[in-house]
Amino acid sequence: MQGAVARVFVVVAAAILNHPLLFPQENTTLPEQDEELMARMREHEEKLEMELAKLESEILELESKQEEGTSRDAYMWYFWSSVSFVIFFVIEMCRVELAETEIRNLEDEEDGGSITPRMMVLDKDILRNFCDKCSYSSAHENWKVREFVEGLADDLLESLRSVCDRDTDMEVGDFVGIGSMFESWKVCGPLVCDLMVPFSPPHPHFFQSQMWCSSDQIPLDMQGSGRIRATRFGENDEGCLCSAANMGDDMLCLLHSTADRQNAGPNPDELLCLKNTDILSKDQVMKWFQISVTKAWGRISHKYDFQVLFRNLDAAGALKVRFRSGKVILLNLIPVVQLEDTDAYFVSHFPSGWDSPPDPFWPLSLAVYERNLLKYFAKRLPQDSCHSHCLQIAAFLNRKQTELTGKSFLSSYHLKTVLLHVLLSTKTTAWRAGNMEHRLRDVLGLLHQSLLEKRLHHALVGNRKVPEVLQVPGVIRKAEPINLFRSLVLQRQLYAATVRHLQEILKNASIVIQEYVPRPSNNGFNLSLDEGFNC
Repeated sequence: MQGAVARVFVVVAAAILNHPLLFPQENTTLPEQDEELMARMREHEEKLEMELAKLESEILELESKQEEGTSRDAYMWYFWSSVSFVIFFVIEMCRVELAETEIRNLEDEEDGGSITPRMMVLDKDILRNFCDKCSYSSAHENWKVREFVEGLADDLLESLRSVCDRDTDMEVGDFVGIGSMFESWKVCGPLVCDLMVPFSPPHPHFFQSQMWCSSDQIPLDMQGSGRIRATRFGENDEGCLCSAANMGDDMLCLLHSTADRQNAGPNPDELLCLKNTDILSKDQVMKWFQISVTKAWGRISHKYDFQVLFRNLDAAGALKVRFRSGKVILLNLIPVVQLEDTDAYFVSHFPSGWDSPPDPFWPLSLAVYERNLLKYFAKRLPQDSCHSHCLQIAAFLNRKQTELTGKSFLSSYHLKTVLLHVLLSTKTTAWRAGNMEHRLRDVLGLLHQSLLEKRLHHALVGNRKVPEVLQVPGVIRKAEPINLFRSLVLQRQLYAATVRHLQEILKNASIVIQEYVPRPSNNGFNLSLDEGFNC
């Protein structure tokens, strides 16, 4: 192409240089010379025109070839882009297949293959003996521990209220017991009591929540949590002029008192909010709560003959009660914010040690509704129902395996969630004591399937099977289900360790249960919980 253009320029330059008007002859007066010159010029002009036509045809041919090459290059670009996409897609599929193969290899690396719940060896007599003995021991022991903890918590919170400033500090309400101790399925030690402690801001402020399912200000990866704003009463009221203008002393507002208009209350920093915002901070709340509990215990410690220590500085209210005999009771006081007039609470942290969302996002706990759901089934299931025994056995096996091979992602809360799903999807008559073996397989089977699929939905969020008599808030019932196994999707090592953990549970279940069944002592009385089931 460039050579052809150069040749065109050469021909044009030659034509210009040889034109008669540019270099005229000196003896132009001779007519015979003029005619001869004109003949030669016409002949030369014809040659130039033929050369130009030839060059133009060559240029057109080169341009057509270039266009074909460009289209061919575009085609080749699209072709190789498609090939690259297919290659990357195949590589990713191979990676997924390799990950699944790795998991299957982890399941198959011992004893010749993986074990499913249907393959477990469970002896009915051993299961019945285990449940009879542990139920007697745990029920008696748990009742005494609960009575002690509730009395201690009442005194501690009353002392905390006396420490706080009523005008500027948070107002602390009565505790709410949650978890296995208050749901009557706790089996093995150490004995842990979880108590939620609601708190609210001083007058005239109140907390206003923004939930993940009803606000576009919550990120998509913060499912199950929300933000809390500290709002002053009357701040968002529309149509009330008392806050916008001075109405005079002789004017009375039926919505707001004079004290409400004159007293703005504490500033956001005193309301434990993030700096320069009205958003409640979990970190600030936990610092305040820990300092307040420390001061409160200092005022009443002389009344008790035991020691109270903070066992985890990152979790406010995580206490350890140590008696002189060496016995230990763990107590979790969890500061929470109530969701309007419901039994749902935004908690500062989960006592089970789950990864909590970053500040200022508060996870929502539906533990009270879960406790009420278990009570709902207890009234409708047969008197000798085995649902609580199934949960006790599953939690016991999980804890024993954790002691043997280390901590995994599975927790007692996951096991309770699986049980609630099974309860909601089976008939009440299927839970008789004689069916314990089958129902335990159902619970572990659903857990096994959920783990393979990396999907375990919350039992109450977005679940239309939950009875309406529980009065779960409509915004929660209509929300999209929350996957409790979401963390396992990207964390392959944690997922592999959890799969291996469950495989060990299924493989060793029969041996572990048989080993820890309490045997009668010489005087014919059963061993206590601390002797036979303290794990």
